[in-house]
Amino acid sequence: MAKTSWIEKEKRKAATVAKYAALRAELKAKGDYIGLSLLPKDASPVRLSRRCQVSGRKRGYIGRFKLSRIAFRELASNGLIPGVTKSSW
Repeated sequence: MAKTSWIEKEKRKAATVAKYAALRAELKAKGDYIGLSLLPKDASPVRLSRRCQVSGRKRGYIGRFKLSRIAFRELASNGLIPGVTKSSW
């Protein structure tokens, strides 16, 4: 489980990105890169990281399910993810 402070920091970053999204798009369309540089660093969507919805884990993220590999395996083994079966050959 990720630290609560890390998860909250990601939420703050996401809020900042949403707040400045329209302004960033406008400045980029104009080509005003000086204006872009004056915005907060966290206004850039590149600074967001993808985190697991269950554990908050950053590494081993499976984007289709929005889960980390560990949480995915646990939920799939318990049959809680529809359409996912254990493979054997």
